Amino acid sequence: MEASLQLVMNSMSLGILCASIVFILVGKLVFSCWIIPFLGYRKLKRNGFSGPKPSFPFGNLNDIKLLSSFSSSSPLSISNNIHSTAFPYFAVWQKLYGKVMVYWLGTEAFLYIADPQFVKEMSADIKGKGWGKPNVFKQDREPMFGSGLVMVEGDDWVRHRHVITPAFSPANLKSATDMLDRWGSLVSSGQPEIDVEREIIRTAGEIIAKTSFGISYGNGRKVLEKLRDVQITLFKTNRYVGVPFGKYLNLKETLEAKALGEEIDALLHEIIAERRTKIRGGEAKDLLGMLMADDKNKRALTTKELVDECKTFFFGGHETTALSLTWTLLLLAIHPTWQEELREEIKLVVGDGELRDVAMLAGLKKMGWVMNEVLRLYPPAPNVQRQARQDIRVGKVVIPNGTNMWIDVVSMHHDEKLWGKDVHEFKPERFEDNIYGGCNHKMGFLPFGFGGRMCVGRNLTAMEYKIMLTLILTRFSFSLSPNYCHEPSHMLSLRPKHGMPLIFKPL
Repeated sequence: MEASLQLVMNSMSLGILCASIVFILVGKLVFSCWIIPFLGYRKLKRNGFSGPKPSFPFGNLNDIKLLSSFSSSSPLSISNNIHSTAFPYFAVWQKLYGKVMVYWLGTEAFLYIADPQFVKEMSADIKGKGWGKPNVFKQDREPMFGSGLVMVEGDDWVRHRHVITPAFSPANLKSATDMLDRWGSLVSSGQPEIDVEREIIRTAGEIIAKTSFGISYGNGRKVLEKLRDVQITLFKTNRYVGVPFGKYLNLKETLEAKALGEEIDALLHEIIAERRTKIRGGEAKDLLGMLMADDKNKRALTTKELVDECKTFFFGGHETTALSLTWTLLLLAIHPTWQEELREEIKLVVGDGELRDVAMLAGLKKMGWVMNEVLRLYPPAPNVQRQARQDIRVGKVVIPNGTNMWIDVVSMHHDEKLWGKDVHEFKPERFEDNIYGGCNHKMGFLPFGFGGRMCVGRNLTAMEYKIMLTLILTRFSFSLSPNYCHEPSHMLSLRPKHGMPLIFKPL
């Protein structure tokens, strides 16, 4: 009897213990999924911010999915008015709540900003290392960037930036010549239609593999292809970013991205280990060599940090230039008179010979206008993300410490009130006498971000852009293919969803 009673008591104790554990877990889940976000929602409302009402724990993700399915633009028409195509939900919400509002990714609040004056005031007293990056994106994009310069912050960001900045130097563009030879062969064999997005991105990847990391095109291409696979995995599906346990709701994509990230890490570990055996006492001439160089004045990057910076630069180091060129070729195909304008300028500045001195690039003024106008209409980096690391006062409102921010670059670049009634027209001459293109606010044109965290490779991007565009324009004329389908898409970068087929003719 006594033994039976003890057994019952033990069972009851175990049951109470299990019930307590379940109660605590459920309590924590409710607290993190509902109470904390609700308190944050109330705090943001008290501070003067409105926006679409969230539905916890999904926030506004269902609204985003629904509004994306009703995107008004037709992929069959070609218009530079792309905001409602790339970000249909922001276009709708802006009309309802204005250019500064709050929306939610799961239980994560984001302050949406498309007002340049607001950007100016909130960033006035904050240095580069004073900004954070949204933790939700750090976790989500870890397989792609790890803790590289894009994601790192604070003193670590200062250290990484200090190590990396000197490594930017003009690339050897023999790969670009090889690409154009390949195009010439295709055209002469009766295949004049070429998908320039695929071609240029591949070539830019080959360039960075060889010149920045000193590795073979084969290994470089493996890393690049796997990074592209991660990008597609992370951005082509409707995922539950910001939703607690959201990774388990997209388990297939989560596991796929993780596996790809581990494969990329393994490849880069191998490349770094091989390079370490060769670098003993050698001169560090390229990016990887400089990152690995022993400098007693600063703490060297760890192997993991090296891997993460390699991933960041493999992806980001070629993406901006490649997509800028891709969108440029589209706009020049539609506006052939500008092709001729640029060819005339190249003839005057460079002559009929090869571009042997990069100092000549400064004379390509009109090409600079074209690049800026392309970056305005089709910015490869369509948004800037930040996280407040302190309370920030902007006029009468306060952005609470820890608030995520999404600055909508596409919206500001296409704002009629900032640029005038011709805002959606391709008019490179607007940059002739004004580095801001006539925009009535200096923070309205942000092709490379703003403040201390502005893109570290912007000058190199401009240089490579001019060299590659010069090579293309002196060898070919080109027009739009009837197979082109115009649908600019946000997939971390702003890229053509269906590629960029153009028809080429040799000159």
